[in-house]
Amino acid sequence: MFGKMKLGLLATACAALVASPAAAHLNKGDKAPAFSTRAALAGEEFGFILRTALAKGPVVLYFYPKAFTKGCTLEANAFADNMAKFEAAGATVIGMSNDDIGTLKRFSREECRDAFPVGVASDKIINAYDVALVRDGKDTGVTSRTSYVIASDGKIAMVHDDMDYREHVRLTLDTVRKLKKK
Repeated sequence: MFGKMKLGLLATACAALVASPAAAHLNKGDKAPAFSTRAALAGEEFGFILRTALAKGPVVLYFYPKAFTKGCTLEANAFADNMAKFEAAGATVIGMSNDDIGTLKRFSREECRDAFPVGVASDKIINAYDVALVRDGKDTGVTSRTSYVIASDGKIAMVHDDMDYREHVRLTLDTVRKLKKK
């Protein structure tokens, strides 16, 4: 009986792993990989360089799966609504997805409300930050919903990896406020 119970529990655990997205990401204290990318703010394209942004203060780097989808739109709206608070804490916010720059120009205007930039997450960036969304063992071609707060020294101060968008803004804002107090 015990053998069957163990086998049943093992089968259930394996099924759960296969059916859910991989929860891989960098960890708190890790050095954030340097990158530069094409980004859009208020519909205008520009070059975003992480090192340059970090010279000004902490960076909230949040990855989202796809522009103009329900959860990603609501998350972008929430970040836009809270930009004054992020700015007061001295933080830069940038959203990242593997959408093309034309889509990101529109998304920056319509859903980010001209409040913060969104950038192109190339395969190299996605791999460096370990944010490829994997389901059933296959890369879905989009990023997971993962938020990082990167302190000015380039180290990751916080990671939140959850496909539910609702806590990302609160948790990243709490972290940048704590960094400001140090």
